[in-house]
Amino acid sequence: MEEKNGNVMYCSHCGAIISENEDYETIDGEVICTDCIENHTTTCDRCGAIIWTSESYGDDYTTLCSHCYHNHYTRCSCCDALLHEDDAYHLDGYDYCSECYHDEVDKCRSIHDYGYKPEPIFYGDSQRYFGVELEIDGAGKDSENADEILAVANKDEEHIYIKGDGSLDDGMEIVTHPMSLDYHKQFQWEDIMKKAIYLGYRSHQTSTCGLHIHVNRNCLGEDRDTQEEVISRILYFVEHHWNELLKFSRRTEYSMNRWAARYGFEKTGREILDKAKKGNLGRYAAVNLMNYSTIEFRLFRGTLKYNTFIAALELVDAICDLAVNLTDDGIANMSWSEFVDTITEPKLVQYLKERKLYINEEIEIQEEL
Repeated sequence: MEEKNGNVMYCSHCGAIISENEDYETIDGEVICTDCIENHTTTCDRCGAIIWTSESYGDDYTTLCSHCYHNHYTRCSCCDALLHEDDAYHLDGYDYCSECYHDEVDKCRSIHDYGYKPEPIFYGDSQRYFGVELEIDGAGKDSENADEILAVANKDEEHIYIKGDGSLDDGMEIVTHPMSLDYHKQFQWEDIMKKAIYLGYRSHQTSTCGLHIHVNRNCLGEDRDTQEEVISRILYFVEHHWNELLKFSRRTEYSMNRWAARYGFEKTGREILDKAKKGNLGRYAAVNLMNYSTIEFRLFRGTLKYNTFIAALELVDAICDLAVNLTDDGIANMSWSEFVDTITEPKLVQYLKERKLYINEEIEIQEEL
């Protein structure tokens, strides 16, 4: 504090005598001589308050007192530039200047949020379309990796897009636009899978990844009632052959219960459908019925093995064919061996043999990835 001795005051900063006729300023109630004001203080550009130079905020161009800085300014999380609150861009809880914000958006553009859902583009000439969600993990939710995969898949048109998924440890989800089965078979899936493996991703060899297959409901019948009759037969088939499908899926019982649980066996498909409509499982059901336009087969563990991937699509197609073409009694009376006798697709036959679901013969099995 300044000292008073008659009409004499002392500068509280340097101790110099300030005579009665000399000018002075006060900072936080303390008297400061003009020399100290000139050499050791500055002025807040926003409110005009005199502050110590050592306690000033801001940058080389803007000087701020503590109050103005903390209440009206922030800094770019990337380059540390000073920003007025009205000029800051916000992304994922961080503040950015304009340049850094657009750089961050460009980096993230390849990987969409989980809720992203563009207008579907249909590929192939068919009544039945399959939309695939293939989860890959282990090499990062990385925009550069995503760009490499997208470059393989989307050479001329957007066939796939990539989303983040909170269920993955360090990966992302490849999602296709709806494609016919034939289109999937001629699509560059092998190249996409080779690229993902090269980048360090795995799907089967994780504890997190699934392969989900959506089928358009309107391929199952012309009206909602007919579609539900067919769906009830699909549900009956899945429940009736649960053990075989569990083996086909490559999932453990624990994993299936967590991500693709069964509704439970009932005497008729309609009873299973009624149970499904109660929605107790949400979307985490072996056959998810929560979407208005599609049904989703969630049974399968993820894979980066092409033959396994195509076999899963062919199995879903075969189940849908049966449910469309057979009666309730026809589905109920069909054994698994009778079902596989109807299968002619080479990749599905090969996979059924690998899983010992076709005939018990020894064949060479390639590693799942």
